[in-house]
Amino acid sequence: MHQNREVFPEELSGLPPTRPVEFQIDLVPGAAPVGRAPYRLAPSKMKELAEQLKELSDKGFIRPSSLPWGAP
Repeated sequence: MHQNREVFPEELSGLPPTRPVEFQIDLVPGAAPVGRAPYRLAPSKMKELAEQLKELSDKGFIRPSSLPWGAP
């Protein structure tokens, strides 16, 4: 990405159009979410992550989730 920086916009104007794609993950019957703590980050990295998440949330690209499945 750094070598071809000129082809990437500085700011994203919005999400791409919705495409008619269906996707699902078939779980093993009876599978339950595994509880895991998030990966640990240095305070400076955590601050950067929080800023990026806020920006993406403010633009409507992401939203909070309370689903039991996720990633650490």
